[in-house]
Amino acid sequence: LPAAVGAPFIHFGNALVVLSVLLLGFKYGAAAGAIGLGIFDLLNGYASFAVFTMIEAVIVAAVVATIFRLFKHDDSKFYVILLIAIAAGITKIIESYVQGVIVSLIAGTTLQVASIASFVSLYATVINSISTVILVSLLYYPLKKIMLKNGH
Repeated sequence: LPAAVGAPFIHFGNALVVLSVLLLGFKYGAAAGAIGLGIFDLLNGYASFAVFTMIEAVIVAAVVATIFRLFKHDDSKFYVILLIAIAAGITKIIESYVQGVIVSLIAGTTLQVASIASFVSLYATVINSISTVILVSLLYYPLKKIMLKNGH
């Protein structure tokens, strides 16, 4: 999608990171998210962003794991999963904004220009964050049931 900073696109990677952490725990979920999104970037023309993407995945994973731990891993109430998904989406928006500012500053813009350019480039991330909330809310319980049925 056209943007002042970066090359944003619509994807479901963030939702998969959140689901991975909720279902596999921080260690394996963060690894799956960082490696999966990093490989995607490397293979699809976003190699210069791969390290950013991997770091962002680990940060989102840490936020998800921390909030889930605060709720004592009690997923019996839907609002807990919804809150975690919303927090992950907000975290991703903040990360994308900071990344956009850094990339713009490296390109030689002023902080004010970098801030504005990054802000107006967030629309794809906002869409991705909304899709994260929807997908995690819809998929967490069925996936958990499948994992429990298969002995995980």
